[in-house]
Amino acid sequence: MSSLKRRSFTGLLGASALAAPGIMRAARADAPLKVGFVYVGPVGDFGWSYQHEMGRKQAQAALGSAVQTSYVDNVDESPACQAVFESMVASGHKLIFGTSFGYMNYMVRVAAQHPEVKFEHCTGYKQAKNLALYNIRYYQGRFVQGVIAGHLSKTGTIGYVASVPVPEVVQGMDAVMLGMQSVNPKARLKFIMVNSWYDPGKEGDAAKALIDQGCDVLTQHTDSPAPLQVAASRNIPAFGEATDMIKFAPHDQLTADINHWGDYYTQRIKDVLAGSWTSTNTWGGFADGMLQMAPFRNMPEPIAQAAQQSVADISAGKNKVFTGPLTDQTGKVFLPAGQTMDDTTLSGLQTLVNGIEGKLG
Repeated sequence: MSSLKRRSFTGLLGASALAAPGIMRAARADAPLKVGFVYVGPVGDFGWSYQHEMGRKQAQAALGSAVQTSYVDNVDESPACQAVFESMVASGHKLIFGTSFGYMNYMVRVAAQHPEVKFEHCTGYKQAKNLALYNIRYYQGRFVQGVIAGHLSKTGTIGYVASVPVPEVVQGMDAVMLGMQSVNPKARLKFIMVNSWYDPGKEGDAAKALIDQGCDVLTQHTDSPAPLQVAASRNIPAFGEATDMIKFAPHDQLTADINHWGDYYTQRIKDVLAGSWTSTNTWGGFADGMLQMAPFRNMPEPIAQAAQQSVADISAGKNKVFTGPLTDQTGKVFLPAGQTMDDTTLSGLQTLVNGIEGKLG
């Protein structure tokens, strides 16, 4: 494995060495497959990028000398990411994973220019012959969080530290609200959009503000443990994000959604090695193990049992989460009774359900 920080990696882009054919070593038939990963945050964020890094390590360990994996972290959703993708191509990577929504259009461009390279984009919606999509149904775990919060909240109002107003974040807020309302129909949710996936300072300030506004349970869709740490400092129960963050709040974390990428990465790399890779669109969840819940802690046993039952119902398809009737913030029905929202609509969701306070922008 090799890793380079963004500054040192992209600093090479102006030099001709990476692209010069005379400098590049000729590929050998027995050379390991070079696989690259690009992360929006630091691998030490203990959340989103950290969990992708755990997946990369799992794949590297499983496939051994057949592959050589590398990563670049702290890569902005800007032309900087396109430069990193292009440099990975120039240095011989044949499979490249981009792990943030804002990489999408840049990865589409690079994929079109390099049909001989396989690309995979996490959380996006634009696909091509050599560009696959993969994602997790995070909203399933958010619904379970909502069930727990609905039981635990004494005020009936919880806080949500949100990142950016893209569909997966909207899905998450809605799902938490629906989970709460399944327990307490009068429940409310307040959110603060920090307009960043990873900014511990802003995340922590948002958590403090939500608690000051009377929220007595916190959840988040941001990448650092800062909101959880703030909650613990105020003795407020809260949820971790993307990975089990229990070490940051041993007495206050209730559970956490855990994104499990390792099996997916291992299989997709195997597909390239076997010559069977095709462009697919994967959206996994509880049923296939891509989404898991951390142990239910710091709550009465009956609430933990209710949460576990919610996981079981979602896994079995008994609870689709987004099933009507659903009403928006004005009380207007946008999903009629008996209907389940299809994946195309979910993938573009920008409607907040009734009970959520605040606007997306």
